[in-house]
Amino acid sequence: MTTTVAEPAIRVQGIEKSYKELHVLRGVDFEVAPGSIFALLGSNGAGKTTIVRILSTLLRPDAGTANVHGSDVTRDPGGVRDSISLTGQFAAVDEILSGRENLVLVAKLRHLKNPGRIADDLLAQFNLTEAGSRRAATYSGGMRRRLDIAMSLIGQPKVIFLDEPTTGLDPEARIEVWQVVQKLATSGTTVLLTTQYLDEAEQLADRIAILHQGRIIANGTLAELKQLLPPAEVEYVEKQPTLEEIFLALVGDKS
Repeated sequence: MTTTVAEPAIRVQGIEKSYKELHVLRGVDFEVAPGSIFALLGSNGAGKTTIVRILSTLLRPDAGTANVHGSDVTRDPGGVRDSISLTGQFAAVDEILSGRENLVLVAKLRHLKNPGRIADDLLAQFNLTEAGSRRAATYSGGMRRRLDIAMSLIGQPKVIFLDEPTTGLDPEARIEVWQVVQKLATSGTTVLLTTQYLDEAEQLADRIAILHQGRIIANGTLAELKQLLPPAEVEYVEKQPTLEEIFLALVGDKS
């Protein structure tokens, strides 16, 4: 009996990108399995957004190859765009329109049938039904980000890029977005997440790659990355609640 191995949803090999004398990417390699959450972790200026822009065909690499859902980003950018969606660092919603109107507009731009039904289904999926008729300008940061991600899912993309999706959000809103991302992967969507928050990568990712000075310096599961350090000494300590546990106990866990 032969076992077939699924092709990676994303494959990056030797990607380089420079701006004159500034070498942003210096030979980046990684693969992302279908239906998984892959976190690209790095500080500001590490090159995370540059990688996302290359994978979403907004920027051409200087060297190397990148393949997304079977399409090469340079030779077949149209094929890549048909299979992806991109959510940037700032929510791209029209604040004059209601949440439902934002969703209907995107569905119409994609020439999909029954845009109203699509909008209503997504509002329900992202717990925005009650707020659907309100202008997006009245939404909280977490609600606006959830609406932004819902808009990205119209057309059922196979791969979604989330570029630092929780930047500037309060703790409760961050947890709301985390729950949305986890649901995406559960439904079979491949998620590439860039973040500078260590706890975010730890909570969400199946695999984590650390990008530093334009190179991937570590890539693995959380357990594999922990093995890179010497084992911790075992000592008896009284367990104290984490700040997240305290926060959820006080405000109420909405999961």
